[in-house]
This record gives sequence, C-alpha cells and structure tokens, in this order.
Amino acid sequence: MKFDAKTYRLTEKGKFEWIAGGIGMLGLVLTWVAVLTDWPRLAHAHLTAAVFWTSLGLGGLFFTMLHHLTNAKWSVALRRISENLMLQLPLMALAFLPILFDLHDLYHWSHEEAVAHDAILQAKSGYLNAPFFVVRTVGYFVIWSVLAFALYRVSLKQDKGHTEEHRAKMRKLSAIGMLLFAPTITFASYDWLMSIEPHWFSTIFGVYFFGGVFFGFLALLTGICVLLRQKNVLRGIVTREHFHDLGKFMLGFVIFWSYIGFSQYFLIWYGNVPEETYWYLMRWEGSWKTVSMILILGHFALPFVVLLFQRIKRSMTVMAIVSIWFLVVHWIDLYWLVYPTFMKEGAGFTWIEVAPMMLIGGVFMVGFWRRMTSQPVVPVGDPHLKTSIEHTT
Repeated sequence: MKFDAKTYRLTEKGKFEWIAGGIGMLGLVLTWVAVLTDWPRLAHAHLTAAVFWTSLGLGGLFFTMLHHLTNAKWSVALRRISENLMLQLPLMALAFLPILFDLHDLYHWSHEEAVAHDAILQAKSGYLNAPFFVVRTVGYFVIWSVLAFALYRVSLKQDKGHTEEHRAKMRKLSAIGMLLFAPTITFASYDWLMSIEPHWFSTIFGVYFFGGVFFGFLALLTGICVLLRQKNVLRGIVTREHFHDLGKFMLGFVIFWSYIGFSQYFLIWYGNVPEETYWYLMRWEGSWKTVSMILILGHFALPFVVLLFQRIKRSMTVMAIVSIWFLVVHWIDLYWLVYPTFMKEGAGFTWIEVAPMMLIGGVFMVGFWRRMTSQPVVPVGDPHLKTSIEHTT
C-alpha cells in the first residue's frame, strides 16, 4: 500500500481488497451450505448481517450530513471515509433481496392463515403486508442512495476547485436529507426488526436503533483510521486529536444508547402491561439472560468506564481494540433483537451466523476500498482541510 502525500491518493491498493474479497467468497460458500442445511436459521442470520452492514452505511450518511450542517472543521479529514462508507448503501439494497423474497421465515404477519385468526394482526394488516413492506424497503434505499450520491458528487466537484456554491449545496442537501433520514431510519427499524414480534411495539424503538447505528459507525470509522495510519496513509492527517474527539463522540453515544435503552425498558416494565412486558421476559430467561447481561456490561458499563480516560482516547492501540469490541457488541445488540422469537429455548451461536456476515461484509468492504482508491482519501478541495489536519482538542 503506497500513498502520495502530495495528491492524497493511494498509488498502490495493497492486499486489502483481495483479503476482503476472499472473506466474501468464503462467506458465499458457507452461505450456500447453510441454504442446504438450515434455511430458517440462515434467514435470521442473513437479516442480522444485512441490517448490521446497512447500519454502518447509514452511520456514514448521517455523519456526512451532520458535518455539513454544523460546518464542522475538525472532521474534514475524516469526511471522505464516511462518504465512501455511505456509498455502499446501494450494495446493501442487494443484500436485502433474499429477505424480500422470503418474508415467511422471518415475519409472522406475512402468513395469511395467522392474520385470519389474529385480531391484532388484522388491525395492522394495512401496514404489515408483504407488498407494502417491499415498497417501503425499496423506498428507504432509494432515498438513502440518492442522498449519498448527491452529496458525493458535489464533494468530488469541490476537489477540483472549491467555491462557496459547493458548500451551500452540500449544506442544503444535508438539511433536506436529515428531514428524510429521521423518518426513514425509524420506519426501517420498525419494519425490519420490531415487526418480527408484531404484537409488541415501542414508540422509542427507532431512536434506540439509531443510537446503535451511529455507535457502530463510529467504531468502524475509528478502526479504519487506525489501520490507515499504521499503513502510513493517514499519518500526519488524522492525528491523536481526531482520535480524542472520536473517543468523546463514542462515549456520548454509549451514554445515549444506554439512556434510550433503559428508558424503553423502564417505561414498559413500570407500566406492567402483559402485552408489552413479554418482549423483555423472553430476553431475560435462560441463556438469553446472559446475552442481555453482555449488552448491559459490554455496550454500556465497560465502554463508559474505559472511554472516560483521556489517555485511552489518544492511544491508537487501545482505540483499535475498542473499535473492534464496539462492532462486536453492535452485532450482539442486533442478534438480541432478531433471534429470541426464532430461538425461544435459548441463545445459540453457530457458523451459520458467521456466513452471511462474511459474505455481506466482504462485498461491503471491497466496495468501500475501491472507492477509497479511486479518489483522494481526503476532500482535497475543502478550504478547511489544513485546519482539520492542524486541529487540536
């Protein structure tokens, strides 16, 4: 991997794409074996993996729009990475195709015979039906993809020569985008995750999902920055000051996710309505209790304590470990949301859970790396790039 510090371009791709592609191919083989051996379990594993990788692209889209709306300067050096992550959303739309063609193994409301004998499902059938579900999912990805490519197109124009028109246009797109992002990510969480258990609902669920989305994205962004610095790509561009700020951002969303999660739990448990509390009871019985405790400790308590210390947030090694751990617990969080309805007898983990993660993740990272190597790794036309590189906390 070779980097030209004058043009901010990678002149040699290195082995990253081959490694990611190899992982994806192995995932494809394992996924095909899983199709022949345990299709229902694979369907749940595929949904978890598809939502996981899509969430990282959504985090990139949100970060990019937030950057433009706040006219942030410290994050300019990170912007191209977040842009390249959000550009993988169209690929993630393809990852959802198997789900759209096999709703019956995932969603109870997709069975006509179940709806015919369930008054609650009948009342929700105007929203929870297969054709409308597919239309909504397609609509989400169209909106996200259009926003991502519109912002990226202006960003590349800015690379060729900055004008205030570029900044104004990206800010305007981000303002419109935020108004579209909030309802689409909320309803996507209702459709893909909450409707797995169609009798249960929570009005705060979309906010909970968003907290996990941005939490996971920050972990991936931090891990990529550490990796590129180790390969002498971003050394001197992304500094310890940036990692310090990323660490503060991560700490903030550890607290935010935990606050929203506890608020949802507390209000439902305090209300003590059987139609609502059973969702948590399922996750507090047998081995699911262990998974719940892992989330409490690993998604909140441990990261909260670790990220309180300034020295840790400025350590490349520790931040690399933290980013990997955060990605793991983000997946565990989605697993905790998806699997209990399917595995009421208790939690379990097999190679089938790994297969779609490798397949979709390989495709995601190959697409990301191709974008990284096709353009400068930072927005060279941004007038605040020098300010970002010299940023101090």
